[in-house]
Amino acid sequence: MRNIHRLVVAVVFILHLVGLSGCKLKTAQNNTAQHKNIAVVISTLNNPWFVVLAETAAEKARELGYRATIFDSQNNSAKEAEHFDNIIAMGYNAILFNPTDADGSVLNVKRAKLAGIPTFCMDREINSKDAAVTQLLSDNFTGCVKLGQYFVRQMNKTGNYVEILGLVGDNNTWNRSNGFHSVVDEFPDIKMVAQQSADFDRNKAMEVMETILQAKPNIDAVFCGNDAMAMGAYQAILAAGKTGKIKVFGFDGAEDAMQGIADRKITATVMQFPVLMAQTSAIMADAYIKGERDFPSRTPIEVELVTFENVRQYLPQN
Repeated sequence: MRNIHRLVVAVVFILHLVGLSGCKLKTAQNNTAQHKNIAVVISTLNNPWFVVLAETAAEKARELGYRATIFDSQNNSAKEAEHFDNIIAMGYNAILFNPTDADGSVLNVKRAKLAGIPTFCMDREINSKDAAVTQLLSDNFTGCVKLGQYFVRQMNKTGNYVEILGLVGDNNTWNRSNGFHSVVDEFPDIKMVAQQSADFDRNKAMEVMETILQAKPNIDAVFCGNDAMAMGAYQAILAAGKTGKIKVFGFDGAEDAMQGIADRKITATVMQFPVLMAQTSAIMADAYIKGERDFPSRTPIEVELVTFENVRQYLPQN
């Protein structure tokens, strides 16, 4: 299958990039992973996409011989800080981290670093170049440039749209929004009539879309910062009897969004690869614990535009 092959190639490339070939891993210091612990701290488990990220990271860590524990921050920076307090007190050996806030999470990572615990950021960025060992990040800006180009074609260069943002403190929110606007804002007949945050949450997005539809009924499209919000927006559109009249665009490549595209409920999304990010983060943490120190500060992961024309190749094969 083409995408599995692409993931394999991507993993090989990343491992080569940071010098973590299989040979090097075997010849690293003879430290054993036995009785060592890796923490997996996730912004929220109230989103299937992050559940995949968390469980894959923990599974890979266990496969490498570590005890792995998942911590759910519930999109709450105070809860995240408590997790770091406990992780530092318990002397974990590494943290695979999905932050709640680009600025607010920096202090937590620095506290862990001061305690001798390396942190590897997954999917979400913190605004520090040296607090984490490395940050594995999807190319959100470029992905939304591709989405914006497809959006313009689908809109025939004219119409009204709504943007539903994710968490305002998350860099992914603005990288996606800025990538999208870098294309769409060049077309003056395409007008954004509302922009509101729904915190990457499906239920909040449904409520936001319901409110917007009441105030702005003449909408042709909605661009959502992730697929959970896209599915929530679709539910509001369905309840308003406007399916087929409002195009829905998302970001993530979540399974229900893929099926939504196949069923023509969702117009397009951008596919991220959480399994790749999670597994690579665990491999890097293992290498760090065994003595490797040559890591890039950022490790970008390519994303792909998914539309009705190519969605079949992303759906589970029967």
